[in-house]
Amino acid sequence: MTESTETQFENVVCAGCGCVCDDLRITVDGSRIVRAEGACYLSEAWLASAVGSRSSAEIGGQPAEWEAAVRRAAELLTEARSPLIYGLSRSSTAGQRAAVRLADELRATIDTTASTCHGPSIMAIQENGESTCSLGEIKNRADLVIFWGADPAESHPRHGERYSVDPPGMFVPRGRADRTVYVIDSQPNTSRDWADKFVAIEPGQDLEAIWTLRCLIRGLPPEPGAATGASLSELDELAQRMKSCRCGVIFFGLGLTRQGTGHRNVEALLRLVTDLNAYTRFYAKRMRVPGDVTGADSVLCWQTGYPFSVSLSRGYPRYNPGEYSANEMLERAEADVCLLVGSEGVRDFSAAARRHLEQIPLITLDYPAIECPVPPTVRFTTSVYGIHLRGTAYRMDEIPLPLQGFLPAPYPGDHDVLDAIHNAVRRLSDARE
Repeated sequence: MTESTETQFENVVCAGCGCVCDDLRITVDGSRIVRAEGACYLSEAWLASAVGSRSSAEIGGQPAEWEAAVRRAAELLTEARSPLIYGLSRSSTAGQRAAVRLADELRATIDTTASTCHGPSIMAIQENGESTCSLGEIKNRADLVIFWGADPAESHPRHGERYSVDPPGMFVPRGRADRTVYVIDSQPNTSRDWADKFVAIEPGQDLEAIWTLRCLIRGLPPEPGAATGASLSELDELAQRMKSCRCGVIFFGLGLTRQGTGHRNVEALLRLVTDLNAYTRFYAKRMRVPGDVTGADSVLCWQTGYPFSVSLSRGYPRYNPGEYSANEMLERAEADVCLLVGSEGVRDFSAAARRHLEQIPLITLDYPAIECPVPPTVRFTTSVYGIHLRGTAYRMDEIPLPLQGFLPAPYPGDHDVLDAIHNAVRRLSDARE
């Protein structure tokens, strides 16, 4: 009889999306995952990203010695006049810190995937502040939950189960029965099945709907014929529910931010929540999509003072979304070399940005099963934080959670690669002096 060699790991933290669920139960046999209990389809994709067998380093698509790849990457970065470092949202705190340190040494521009996702939200928060809380407070207090421009059933499959819709809490002991759930979007989505009420917004008129709600909450009905963005009767009903709830929250997503007036939409929403706090307890929360984009924002903030789109070209941090955002820099052909810490964000670039990315040297740090949409000049294969390596990931509510490694690490981590490149850059710089 063969003795079982399976090992079970409890309370595993998943970095597959911004929920960063910390209740997975993983069973492994050697270097193989046997079972993943509690895993959603995003968790399964995250776990699958660790499966693969390829060289730890490649140059021009061909396997190369790791030291040679580090040296080549350092040469490309030091020869550049305007290097760009982008990504970081699937890394961990150690890798993100190493990326900032390298950017500082190179006097590069560093940007995160937030610039193509919730960058407008961050700018609105900087202008207005936000009424915020942890997901634990939502679980325990919220009796009114609104999803605006978000489809969490697709983007955050366990959000409703763990935090916002189903779980019983201290002040909502019956869970779902004690909550009213609204889904607001320009068209029905998968999350409509979670909702007590779906409110349809005219495409591109979220701003009008939010300002109409602000007026209705203050007892100021809009003038006849004014654009309201949605049915006035439905908005009036929602306004009264907002004022009368004990604790409410609006979770907003990319459907609100990826419009021409994205930051103004979020600004209006934040002001709406501020208005509501004169009547009850109310919050606004971003639905962050990539696993640790919140951590990338946090690390950049406490390293440079700014959350994304930071230029270090003058030897000190400068912040200007649009001017120093990766997509726009590539569109204007300003970057002459790019280092991607995770290439998944390339799919959100414009066609013009991707065309320029194909014309310049490209260095990527990717997990074993990830293929960059643009063939890289130098590729490093890295181990996965939370599967192979310990680390820290920030949940969408800025709560840091410890990642544990439960499989042997077949490759170096992001921080190992970036530190090696940093040291090689220093040696090249010293040699030239």
